[in-house]
Amino acid sequence: MKILITGGAGCLGSNLLEAWLPHGHQICVLDNFVTGKREVVPTLEGLSVCEGTIADPKFVDDCFDSFCPDVVVHAAASYKDPLDWAEDARTNVEGSIHVAKACLKYSVSKVIHFQTSLCFGRPDQLPIPFDHPERPFTSYGISKTAGENYLIQAGLPVVSLRLANVTGPRLAIGPIPTFYQRLKDGKSCFCSDTKRDFIDMEDFLSLMNKILIEDVPTGKYNISTGSSYSILQLFKVVAEYLGISLETMPEVVPPGPDDVPEVVLDPSQTEKLLGWRAKIGFEETIRRMLAWYDQFGVSAIYSHLQTPKTLKS
Repeated sequence: MKILITGGAGCLGSNLLEAWLPHGHQICVLDNFVTGKREVVPTLEGLSVCEGTIADPKFVDDCFDSFCPDVVVHAAASYKDPLDWAEDARTNVEGSIHVAKACLKYSVSKVIHFQTSLCFGRPDQLPIPFDHPERPFTSYGISKTAGENYLIQAGLPVVSLRLANVTGPRLAIGPIPTFYQRLKDGKSCFCSDTKRDFIDMEDFLSLMNKILIEDVPTGKYNISTGSSYSILQLFKVVAEYLGISLETMPEVVPPGPDDVPEVVLDPSQTEKLLGWRAKIGFEETIRRMLAWYDQFGVSAIYSHLQTPKTLKS
């Protein structure tokens, strides 16, 4: 297949490249390299790279025109600065509109969209069903949800994935790389009093292979293990893995005004319609991630949450 991946130099996009290129697919990556890494898109047979932003409609149209994709994986997103609302809107909203129009113009047969589970805001029930009302309240959540809605409004064959925290090679966002790096450096940590669900990259890739190859129903899907774990539990796994014995546990702080106490998605609709279920457990998922950091290190750490000023150091 000819597969175009927006944001293809990011964590999820680069793992898809590694999984799909050996099977003979032709892949075109669109990335502005603000958070994506150039080194993960080397010169390889079957891989082409277009540098630029999806906020530029001409750039998007030119890339589609030269490559003519069969399938589009829309992974590009702005999340580097939670206070840069304008950039979030340019990339996540306007960029998605440009991608949607290009998909229509070039008759793309399938669009796989990556959505944040923060689209649900502060949920009324847990685990969160796929048809729970969408009430995003952060810049990232609002803009990602608007982008998703434009893709669906366009009438495209969209499979939109509300993702749990996918954990695997080159992960550069959230508490896992933060705890690993700070503990390795002998620095203190704090834990937000929150719970999240974590899914291993291997499970994620098995799902993506199914969606790419099979004729799956369009619509919105929760991608999750269905189980949540506290950030303190996560911290303990990282500390134990590093062989660090702590005399006192890290400070546990209340969720910030832009945070959600617990986010765990109900994957039952996905399991029923797609015949897919996550198989790898929480501790193994985290330990696999930490083993990767042991070998390759942490190259960057981002968050789409604001950091309490008193705890930045």
